[in-house]
Amino acid sequence: MGYEVDKTDEEWRAELTPEEFQVLRQAGTERAFTGEYTDTETTGVYRCKACQAKLFESDTKFHSGCGWPSFYQPISDTIEYIEDNSHGMKRVEVRCANCGSHLGHVFPDGYGTPTGDRYCINSISLTLEPADQA
Repeated sequence: MGYEVDKTDEEWRAELTPEEFQVLRQAGTERAFTGEYTDTETTGVYRCKACQAKLFESDTKFHSGCGWPSFYQPISDTIEYIEDNSHGMKRVEVRCANCGSHLGHVFPDGYGTPTGDRYCINSISLTLEPADQA
């Protein structure tokens, strides 16, 4: 798929830390309960760390207890969905629709949320823009 932001691996490596590159560009996962935004309650907008596209609003974030930031819905049309059958599991990977960077996965177990979904997102894939800075 063609993306609005299209860079070579070398260009991404020059802009991202090795850890960010591993998650965002190689579909890695940060360790549970270690991410910067896991328990953050700051009001604002979460953007893609790679291209700064707006992805999630803080009012859709909830505490799922899974160890990663969880959201019940993205901002409209900001997410690309990819079937992921790796590691012996059937999951749905979510990527930034603007640059194709790996964000995490979406699961249908967001019990008690308006959508019933849990977007389980790596903190390292995100940048939070607090509302008072917008």
